[in-house]
Amino acid sequence: MQLQLRGKRVGIVGLGSIGFEVSKRLEAFGCSIAYNSRMEKPSVPFPYYANVLDLAAHSDALVLCCSLTEQTRHIINKDVMTALGKKGVIINVGRGGLIDEKELVQFLLRGDIGGAGLDVFENEPDVPRELFELDNVVLSPHRAVATPESFEAVFQLIFTNLKAFFSNKPLQSVYQIE
Repeated sequence: MQLQLRGKRVGIVGLGSIGFEVSKRLEAFGCSIAYNSRMEKPSVPFPYYANVLDLAAHSDALVLCCSLTEQTRHIINKDVMTALGKKGVIINVGRGGLIDEKELVQFLLRGDIGGAGLDVFENEPDVPRELFELDNVVLSPHRAVATPESFEAVFQLIFTNLKAFFSNKPLQSVYQIE
């Protein structure tokens, strides 16, 4: 089954820098965007939903772009998947623990959700075996950062920090281990 992206209602969970970039790309395909985030963003033109359950009920697809915290662990649960519905699609580019993976597998196996695109998993590197057998699931490695440009930026940052360190100047970025 092929689906057309144009005209789909897409809910973005986590409208930070990545979520906002995703929204720009989806808008170019004629999608209607809504979002859920920790706080409403007054400068954003998209409808805001205070909870993910309401967002799912008004979406054809959910794209997860938020970070994993105590509050967001399993934010996509049985109730949210039910609200998204049998034709709904979940795309997770955030963290695996955002989705109750056991529930997702069951929803996919029963046909209670339309599909999923996953590049992160709850218990990485373990991927539930059932997902490999499904035609309505796309699995990919989480490699968005692995580009020549990002490696060059990391090397430049390391070089800049080493130069600053040996010159007794402030570092450009500091990482603290707690």
